[in-house]
Amino acid sequence: MSTIDVLAEPSGPTPAVEVRRRGRIVRDLPLEAKIGAAMLVVLFLAGLLAPLIAPYGQNQLDLANIFSGPSGSHLFGTDGTGRDVFSRTLYALRLDLAIVLAVTYPPLMVGVLVGAVAGYFGGIVDAVLARIVDTMIAFPFMILVIAVIAIVGPGVKGVLIGVPIVAWALYARLARSEMLVLREQQFMLATTALGYSKRRAILRHALPNLLRSSLIYSTLDMVVNLLLLASLAYLGLGAQPPNAELGSIISDGQSTLLSAWWVATLPGLVVVLFGIGAGLLGDGLSDGQLRGRLQ
Repeated sequence: MSTIDVLAEPSGPTPAVEVRRRGRIVRDLPLEAKIGAAMLVVLFLAGLLAPLIAPYGQNQLDLANIFSGPSGSHLFGTDGTGRDVFSRTLYALRLDLAIVLAVTYPPLMVGVLVGAVAGYFGGIVDAVLARIVDTMIAFPFMILVIAVIAIVGPGVKGVLIGVPIVAWALYARLARSEMLVLREQQFMLATTALGYSKRRAILRHALPNLLRSSLIYSTLDMVVNLLLLASLAYLGLGAQPPNAELGSIISDGQSTLLSAWWVATLPGLVVVLFGIGAGLLGDGLSDGQLRGRLQ
């Protein structure tokens, strides 16, 4: 086998070697990344298992316990209609995290693919795609999302359509800049020398390398999207009643913040914990030494 064959088609590790390599990567994760990952896992499991964990229904009324403070029977207290804030927070977390995943990773895949094509081909293809990306990024993100929701209508459907229409552009720009460097690497030049199709060169050889940095960025993008969902719900543009949503719960508790602080504060702390967990995970994964091992 020639040197150029080895560059273009490296022999993959055996399953046993691959398992050991992945185990070593997990062990080598910085402590902050492990803590962040653990926090996110707990929050995702809490949302996923909300129907099993929540002691009450998300809209179950208890008029005898209006604005009851945190206690053994109501961990986060109750709101103005006697609904259990802890149960509503779990169901809201379930809905919000599902939406966050839906508006983060499909745009990531689209953006990385667009950026890879633009950076690989260059010329007129790059110029056209780059101008489209620049146009999308030039407008304020929040305003564009609200404009799309105004056309589609408020609710989950509007969010699922509005956010991805805008979000893919940032991933496309990131992937394009990395592709401009990646296409000059020896293993990419080898694919051309061996006569491999451009489709194979992009999908099989370039994308796995481009996805790494985009996945790291996505940990912070999830926080932005969660805050966006909370903001839209606060404005009445997100999930509509009777669905519980973190932003709407916080909005409902704003007027009673001094007398019933738990209604808005405790669900708000859940948002803060998600942001801290994602931030720690993203910072740990972006560590230069770890990225070197991944590559």
